[in-house]
Amino acid sequence: MARRIELREAQAHLKELIDSLALGEELVITDDQQSVAKLVGQRSETWQRPGPGLAKGMITIVADDEDHLKDFADYLP
Repeated sequence: MARRIELREAQAHLKELIDSLALGEELVITDDQQSVAKLVGQRSETWQRPGPGLAKGMITIVADDEDHLKDFADYLP
């Protein structure tokens, strides 16, 4: 069930009310016991790091090229 709050109180604390809304949570604003507005939380609560494999298939190695290693032969074991 959605939380309910009187219009005067909502006006006084609107920023705090919006910041406290969770994703999908509803807050109904009333005036003289009549619903006049509904706020719905749109921000997600936590940021989640993307999982592995997000860029899979975006990089393609065309061919093995070891010719460029000849320049570094003195430095290789």
